[in-house]
Amino acid sequence: MSKLAKKEVLHVAKLARLTLSPEEEEKYAKQLSQVVEYVGELAEVNTEGVEPTSQTTGLTDVFRTDELKGQDNLSKENALSGSDKIHNGYFVVDAVLSEKGEK
Repeated sequence: MSKLAKKEVLHVAKLARLTLSPEEEEKYAKQLSQVVEYVGELAEVNTEGVEPTSQTTGLTDVFRTDELKGQDNLSKENALSGSDKIHNGYFVVDAVLSEKGEK
């Protein structure tokens, strides 16, 4: 197993904006070396004749059209009847955003 140099581990840590202790540097050097070695093994796998694939389950996105279902629909009047804050046929709700500086 080839071991990553301390310099390479520190470079990766810097890219990830991590500060590592000396113990962590050693630990991650070992782990990253194992990952790099495994990727090297994958590069040697013979994929001749294997079709490229992005997923293996065979499932696809399924969309359906929205359909109105008679009695399941709530009329506007019925929906508004449960609120005491209505203006011009719409629900009135408290503001959740304010202008900068307002409280």
